Amino acid sequence: MAESTPLLSQFNSPPESKRPSLNEAIEECIADFGFAQFVQAVLVSFAWVFDAQQTFISVFTEVEPSWHCTYQLRNGSCDSVFSNICQLPRDSWAWDRPIHSSIVSEWELQCWSSLIKGLPASSFFMGCLAGGLVLATLADSSLGRKNLLFLSCLLMSFSALITVFASNIWIYSALKFLNGFGRATIGTCALVLSSELVGKRWRGQVGVLGFLCFTLGFLSLPAIAYINRDSSWRTLYLWTSIPTFFYCILVHFLVRESPRWLLVRGRKDEAVSVITSIAATKNNLITKNLSGLEIEQEPLNDDIYSAIKILLKKKLRRLSAVMVIAFGSGFVYYGMPLGLSNLNFNLYLSVTFNALSELPASLVTFFFIDKFNRKCSLLVFNGISGICSILCVVMGKISGNLQIGLEMVSFFSACTGFNILLIYTIELFPTSVRNSALSMVRQALVFGGLFSPLLVAAASKNGFVSYGIFGLVIGICGLFVISLPETRGKTLCDTMEEEEHKEERSRL
Repeated sequence: MAESTPLLSQFNSPPESKRPSLNEAIEECIADFGFAQFVQAVLVSFAWVFDAQQTFISVFTEVEPSWHCTYQLRNGSCDSVFSNICQLPRDSWAWDRPIHSSIVSEWELQCWSSLIKGLPASSFFMGCLAGGLVLATLADSSLGRKNLLFLSCLLMSFSALITVFASNIWIYSALKFLNGFGRATIGTCALVLSSELVGKRWRGQVGVLGFLCFTLGFLSLPAIAYINRDSSWRTLYLWTSIPTFFYCILVHFLVRESPRWLLVRGRKDEAVSVITSIAATKNNLITKNLSGLEIEQEPLNDDIYSAIKILLKKKLRRLSAVMVIAFGSGFVYYGMPLGLSNLNFNLYLSVTFNALSELPASLVTFFFIDKFNRKCSLLVFNGISGICSILCVVMGKISGNLQIGLEMVSFFSACTGFNILLIYTIELFPTSVRNSALSMVRQALVFGGLFSPLLVAAASKNGFVSYGIFGLVIGICGLFVISLPETRGKTLCDTMEEEEHKEERSRL
């Protein structure tokens, strides 16, 4: 490797010479992207597939099916387009699909308030918020990235499986809360773990691999739903929960822990073992680089919220800025897929088109992440998403096809912007608090999505209440990126002291 000679000379230099940092020592060992690292990255990133399925499964399980008249009334008329279903006798109409295809038709929720019908989706997002607050810091403190990924996937799989036995909307909503609670940290753990297993040259590409897997999971939903369109909504939960359980077994036995986290926690022998098993580097070089390394170890603290406390004390301004940006992205990212049922377009096709919008978003990020300035990219993509979201309201009165086209552009731009934001967040915070910071950012995204079901429920009466607000919020929140530093091409820091030292040098 081009950098091997100078780094080796640092290890062989006299004691008074500058010793390599933790980041430099690890980079020397894992800079080459070997087959074992590729397998680990793929295996870890595949968790995003199941994350996407549980995130958007409500688009099909909680949709209100179309209906038709069974006979004309003597006094008045029955019309499936203009009639109010709640004002018609129950025997004068029937669902177009089997009654068990949706919780709305099975539990007769069609005349309940939009607040109740949106309760399961809101419960899911509230579970995501609670799970993020309770579980996220465990990846930086006691459990580590791998163990939390395993436990989160297992809890998500178990909750989705027992949802099959829900008998009413209240039990169903409670299980959706548990499902969101388990799912909350999956994407964060997968992204951080896969990124910390490779060198900085491949960090962006490996991160995008998770986004591609999320797209795959999103795309699989309309296919599974269409195959089971005449079956019970419970079948969808079976199709998505059982494979997740088998994936948990693979994670437990095959995935390796982050060597960066192990070193920061003072577990040098385990870190050397992990790097030796995955890195395409000679073992003697790994031993030489790490055996004599003096680590600025973060103080071990049994308080699971120590990482959050450090963030709030030392990085509050930076954390607040990225969370505001993520909050705006959450309105569009979660709101638009949930609102597809309100558009005058085939539901299976519209969900497929939205899922396909994530594919070019991931590919654009994959191929150009090394060329994108983080700040300018976020400004551009969030701005485009906001403008197209507002135009979606105006142009929807002219053409339904134009409306779905603008919706796809807005969703594509929001996805691309959020992909960049996640990688940007990884680069903004050191290893000791990175997972907690990324979790807080995802929590802000989910908090934005928490309001989506209510806005979508109001969209049938006033389109601006949903799509117009989506556009305004993501556009305004995106402006907060101006206060953040540029990180493209910069090395990752591992401890807070290293980060502070780096900032001091940049000021000189």
